[in-house]
Order: sequence, then C-alpha cells, then structure tokens
Amino acid sequence: MSTPSTVAKSVDPLADIRLPGDPEYDVYLTGTVFLDIIFTGLDHAPVRGTENWARGMGLSPGGIANMATALARLGLRTTLASAFGTDLYGDYCWDSLSRSEGVDLGHSRRVAGWHSPVTVSMAYEGERTMVTHEHPAPPPCLCGPPRTRACVATLEPGRQDDWLRETERQGGKIFADVGWDDSGRWDLAALHDLDRCHVFLPNATEAQHYTRTDCPQEAVRALAELVPIAVVTMGPEGAVAIDSVTGETAEVPGVPVMAMDPTGAGDVFVAGFMTGTLAGWPLDDRIAFANLTAALSVEHFGGSLAAPGWPEVAAWWQTVRRPHGSDELARRYAFLDELIPAVQVPGLRLRAVPTIGFRDERARRDVPDDVPGEVQ
Repeated sequence: MSTPSTVAKSVDPLADIRLPGDPEYDVYLTGTVFLDIIFTGLDHAPVRGTENWARGMGLSPGGIANMATALARLGLRTTLASAFGTDLYGDYCWDSLSRSEGVDLGHSRRVAGWHSPVTVSMAYEGERTMVTHEHPAPPPCLCGPPRTRACVATLEPGRQDDWLRETERQGGKIFADVGWDDSGRWDLAALHDLDRCHVFLPNATEAQHYTRTDCPQEAVRALAELVPIAVVTMGPEGAVAIDSVTGETAEVPGVPVMAMDPTGAGDVFVAGFMTGTLAGWPLDDRIAFANLTAALSVEHFGGSLAAPGWPEVAAWWQTVRRPHGSDELARRYAFLDELIPAVQVPGLRLRAVPTIGFRDERARRDVPDDVPGEVQ
C-alpha cells in the first residue's frame, strides 16, 4: 500500500489497538468511481433556455471515491474494489486515489473500452444539482472481499449483497447507510442486509420515513431495536445516536462553518464515525468528531478532495483553543488533545483542480489549504 506524504503526516487513530495478526486493511469498499465536474459561483439554478455562467470550476474523483478518500485521510488503511476506465478520466481517478491518497486498489481493475462515469455538479445557495452520464459498470473483480476490520455498504430495498455475508463471516463490522426509496414504500423489511449491520447511519428524512416517526430522536430509538448502533444525521444540526452495545446515547450539535458545497459531507460523516468506533471512543466523541469532519468538508468545493485529514482537524482545533475562541467547542472537543500532537506539521491537501491536464503536476505536489482559488 502506498504511503505518500499526505498520508505519512497523518495520525494513526488505531495505533493503540493494532496487533500482530490483525487484518491488513481497516476498511473495504466497493462501488462506482465517477469523475466529478463541479461548477461553482452560480448566481441561481439553471434556467431552461438560458446560459448560466459559473465563476469557478473544479474536477475530482467522486462516487465511492468520496468515502475512500475521507477514510484514507483520517488514517484508516483503506482498500477499494472498483472498475476504472482506461480513458483520461480513469487515469486521473486511479492516480488520485492510489498515488495521492494512499488508497489500495489491488482489488480494482482497469477496463478497456469502458467510458468512465461522469457527474456534473452545480453548487448554488448551499444546494447542488447534478447531471450524470454512466454506462453500466462492469464488476470490479472476481475475488471476494479481503479480511478487514470493517466495510461500508449502501443498502437498497430488495437487494442482498453476498460480499456482505462474507465480510460478516470473516468478522468485519458492517457500517451502512441508505438512499432515497423511489418506490415510496419505505419498508424496513425490504432492507435485507440490515440485520447484518453493526452500524446504520441514515439521514433524518430517510430514518423518519422508514420508522414512520416524526422526529430524529424517535427514529433513532426505533432503529436501535434493529441494529447494535443506530445513528441519525441531521445535516448542520448535528446527529443523534444510540449504542446498544455500550448503553450510550448521544445528541451532539453540528459545528458552525461557512458552508460552500455539501457534496460528499455524508460520506465524510460516516468516515469520521467509523474512525472513532473502530478506535473505541465514547459515543459522544464519535458523533462530535463525525460532525466536525463533515463540517470541515463543506468549507471546500467538490466531494472526495474536500475531505479533511488530521492536519485540517489540528488547524481547526488550534483556532478553537486560541484566546477568544469558543469555550463551548473547546469543552466538547477536548478529547482531541490526546489525538493530535502538540506540534503538528502543517499538512498539504489536494483540492479540486480545473482540468485533468494538471494531474501529473498535482500528483507531485499538494496544494496548501490556504491557497485561494483552488477551484478556478
């Protein structure tokens, strides 16, 4: 597994629990990688029959790459099984994940003649509109999932994934979210793999639909009867959770930030919560950390390359602890003192770039977080 400079500078949140004979990887993922093209600085939503000018544009790997990058930047040893085209889009996404982020692609493959999926995302007024072009994705590989501490799955009504059964058999913990149910039935019984899940993390709208409840707090209590750990996310309002394994409950507000693009924030939340759960943190700290990482991600445009790592977390924590910082946030996030070294080398992170023509140059050098105009 590659260890570029961005990964080498990060904290290993599982260092205290790693033992000989542990799985080689912490997390296994499978899914489709998209090339995301993000238009920013739009004054309003696109209007039929008109031309709408964007003041900024960027490209980054998207889809399952959002989760893979978020996990790797938080120090989890991540392996991804996906199909990549042999076009320039596929080259860019492969290089970004493997060389720049340290994601293992040993279970992925290149597919000649397959057009890489592309999504155009238009961000405005804190929301986004997307247009996607995709040919049916070939299977990433013929082998089963490797032995890992955990995996991430997206549950779909009526579908059952054999690889989740194999992950469970090997002792891996399954963290799952769920998408919108276009059928409108919202039937929990149709989520056939839910009983395999260690953690279920729907958003508030999804959770309330599935549980026929009126608020996130009622929804999480209903879900906690079905899975060991239930989490309901509430966007900028934070999240509520119940850990039936430890008996803990938590409701933690979100972290106030200047939000620019919500793309991938849900994936970053899951990555943050996985980090704390695998490391054995108290539930309050896990939720707080997930809220923080998700909040830091929306301060940048794009999905995968907006994900924060430990240098960004450290920079935020230093700001909170300064004189005239937030006493409330300082108390809530005091657990970060034990995770972040007193002297933290400033980190450099790749951000969305305006053209894949720069990919070789950007692979050799990271872009500092404080450089304006990264999305151009």
